[in-house]
Amino acid sequence: MKNEVRSDDLPEVLEVKHIQQFLGVGQVQAYDLANSGQFHVVRVGRRIKIPKKSFLDWFFGKKQDA
Repeated sequence: MKNEVRSDDLPEVLEVKHIQQFLGVGQVQAYDLANSGQFHVVRVGRRIKIPKKSFLDWFFGKKQDA
């Protein structure tokens, strides 16, 4: 896969486009996932920011702190 993105290549604060590239999904799917509440997101105005650790913990199946 040409556009493969590794977890080490991700910035510390992700945007939805990073999730889209990492998972190889479409923009709508990436936004749906970001809005699903499955991992921590921070909203700055209309922008969605995702801590890399929170996303990768979710991806690798680690439990979120309650």
